[in-house]
Amino acid sequence: MRLRHRVFALGVAGVAIAHAWVLDELHQRWALTSTSAQRALMRMDVDFIQELLPSEPVQPAKPPAPPPVPLAPMAALPAASAPLPSLPDADALPAQAQLANATQAMTSVTQDLSAPSVEVKPEGAVVTPDAAAAASSSGPGFEWPPSTRLSYTLKGYYRGPVEGSAQVQWIKQDQRYQVHLDVSIGPDFAPLMTRRMTSDGWVTSSAGLAPQRYEEETRVAMFRPRKKVNVFEPERVLLPDAPSAATLPGVQDTASQFVQLTWLFTTQPHTLQVGQSLEVPLALPRRVDRWAYDIVQQEVIATPVGEVAAYYVKPRRMTPQAGELVIEAWFAPTLQYLPVRLRIRQDDQAWVDLLLSRLPQQATR
Repeated sequence: MRLRHRVFALGVAGVAIAHAWVLDELHQRWALTSTSAQRALMRMDVDFIQELLPSEPVQPAKPPAPPPVPLAPMAALPAASAPLPSLPDADALPAQAQLANATQAMTSVTQDLSAPSVEVKPEGAVVTPDAAAAASSSGPGFEWPPSTRLSYTLKGYYRGPVEGSAQVQWIKQDQRYQVHLDVSIGPDFAPLMTRRMTSDGWVTSSAGLAPQRYEEETRVAMFRPRKKVNVFEPERVLLPDAPSAATLPGVQDTASQFVQLTWLFTTQPHTLQVGQSLEVPLALPRRVDRWAYDIVQQEVIATPVGEVAAYYVKPRRMTPQAGELVIEAWFAPTLQYLPVRLRIRQDDQAWVDLLLSRLPQQATR
């Protein structure tokens, strides 16, 4: 009996130690994210007071032409009295010598024609044609648009037809930004489901948006809301549904990806061509992965505010997975490359389609 008691006591002690280890691990993980992932994100607020009217997209302007370079003075000609060097009579040269002279002259002319031309600036800098072309194609510094709100009507299918509304807000204050994507299914006074997605971070001069935090909150009827948070650190991204993952250069989140694409299309208009593809890494709740955005075709979208020409951009994960959530977008160059239509699709039996319901509203700068 005493042996059994000792074995039982050892077993209880082992279980207690195992539970203590698990609790310690959970405590460490909680402590790791409690100061960042668990804090509440305060939404920035702004007044939208003016409508954005369609206009032709602004093309990057070429820099002004460089000032003319003064010519160097020509070397003085020899004095008239100085005898010129005599040239041998071509007829007196042997045939082999004539052929050698002709070959040497042709080689010299060919080398002169094939040598790359250069532009010598007054300060002495030398620019090859390739560098000059690159300089002429680079436009002025990008200016972020003022805070903007887009309103959409929603139609879709999930266990039957659904309707609702949605909004996208881009808010910029100094060097900080927030992007809000709010989707509501059902009547406004009693929605059946709502999902609020918020990206918070910084704007940069060379890489566009740099997210620091992403929040996603889903409410379904009378159930308690479900919240997921991504935290972006210099070397990794803390994920709510998976272990932390190594970050990737230029990584974005579900909400910031649209504004990042708008920045890319505005600063690099040549990328918005049918058949082109752009790569933008995404941090989703389960993983960080590379995504490609294919410019599929150009379409005319019929909206309540009129017909709008837009480019249909379809994302795809570089390593495909079944059942992944995909958000397709139609970007309109005449409306500052903003998305006039969005389609959020899980599969053929679960999707919503958002269509611009009014002209975008903007704040003053």
